Amino acid sequence: MTAPRLIVGLGNPGPEYEATRHNVGFWFVDQLADKLKISLAPQSKFFGRAGRSGDLWLLEPTTYMNRSGQSVGALANFYKISPEEILVIHDDLDLPPGGIRLKQGGGNGGHNGLKDIQARLSTPDFWRLRLGIGHPRTLNLNQQVADFVLHPPRLEEMPPIEQALARCLLAWPKLAAGDYAGAQQQLHGKVV
Repeated sequence: MTAPRLIVGLGNPGPEYEATRHNVGFWFVDQLADKLKISLAPQSKFFGRAGRSGDLWLLEPTTYMNRSGQSVGALANFYKISPEEILVIHDDLDLPPGGIRLKQGGGNGGHNGLKDIQARLSTPDFWRLRLGIGHPRTLNLNQQVADFVLHPPRLEEMPPIEQALARCLLAWPKLAAGDYAGAQQQLHGKVV
């Protein structure tokens, strides 16, 4: 069991993107930072907003989504953090709003942030916490994917997304301990 040393929330910088579906990774890291009383501050050498508590770093890249790897690679290389010690939180089109999946490695599902991180780390073997935002087709929306992810969730999509974020925070003690199997059991189970 390898405890994570770097928690990365993916999103796009700037107020115009703050409430968009693509930024759910930022939403989680903001909530985790509050919970752990970690202040995130701009760190130009890591191309992001970062903060730490002991050995644990929280990071929100301030590059755009498709350059996320620049930020993750800079911090991971500087502090010699291995891919297995990195947990990336990101939006996922293949899961319904509020869906959660935790896994290590695998493909990038067309997600440009993951694609860039894999390229910069030269491996897909980091952990991912996938937060469902739904897909325009399954939600019966006639919207292009790129447009869909850059818009805020609809009113009815917000409660399940907020519940998913709350469930992920509840699973934090297991995640922090590197008990990914326990966290998966907790997160992948049915909501009661």
